[in-house]
Amino acid sequence: MIVKYTEKEKELLARLMRAEAVGEGDLGMLMVGNVGINRVLANCLTFKNIKTISQMIYQNPGGFSSLSSPLFFGNPTEKEKQLAQRVIRGEYYYPATNALWFYAPKTNESCSSTWWEQDFAGKYKNHCFYKPDPNVCKELH
Repeated sequence: MIVKYTEKEKELLARLMRAEAVGEGDLGMLMVGNVGINRVLANCLTFKNIKTISQMIYQNPGGFSSLSSPLFFGNPTEKEKQLAQRVIRGEYYYPATNALWFYAPKTNESCSSTWWEQDFAGKYKNHCFYKPDPNVCKELH
């Protein structure tokens, strides 16, 4: 386990992963989870003093657009909880390994070379991932 959590927080993370990336399969959901866990671990940029999964999910401003999605509400499945547990345990998936941000560009648009002044880390299906400079967010490198 790389961050402390409660059972409720694991379920919140599972719901977030579903709402942000269910259409991108297990691997897409795991990468969204990686970004969330990275925000808890990183004490840099707009994520200073984010110490828990709940704080990360409900951070305002800076949170996730899917919190208003119907996919965020409702209990997570056992499989979704298992996926959340895997990222809480420290499993990482490229290009989300060191990423703090992601977004889905419009159809037929490519990923920007930077997002919120951060470097492009890579793309998986329809999500573009962005990582901070290693000198700025040492906790992620």
